[in-house]
Amino acid sequence: MKVTQHLWFEKDMERAVRFYAAQIPGSTVEWITTLPAETPSGPPGSVKIAAFTLGDQRYMAIEAGPLDAFNHSFSIIVECETQAEIDRLWQALGEGGTTEQCGWLRDRWGLCWQITPRRLAELMRDPDPAKAKRVTEAMLKMVKFDIAGLEEAARG
Repeated sequence: MKVTQHLWFEKDMERAVRFYAAQIPGSTVEWITTLPAETPSGPPGSVKIAAFTLGDQRYMAIEAGPLDAFNHSFSIIVECETQAEIDRLWQALGEGGTTEQCGWLRDRWGLCWQITPRRLAELMRDPDPAKAKRVTEAMLKMVKFDIAGLEEAARG
């Protein structure tokens, strides 16, 4: 059995998929094709589909005109090791989109992302509840995550 996430794009799916794969190390676009038959979304060749991986996650995508917009009910979390990784992805994925609190952003295609440091989860699970609380309070004040600021909060 395999599990794959599926994304529906109104337009520009191929550009989005190739952009995402270029941003996340270890990612690939496996294939992109068009449907050769008439569909509810249009004539033969008007609907595109793709298979790709982002890191270790499998995805498929379709470009078939308007349906439901992406929203916060689905987001892609990218757990980063370094501040440089966070900064690079924040810049690339946020370009043409919007940024939000707590490491969230919406890219130019409307897809929601959470760009987080791996260290955040460790600090929030610390056995010292006061430390975990300080980290959580610091995290809630951030837009783009700052690992040094989270570490400083942990130290008190």
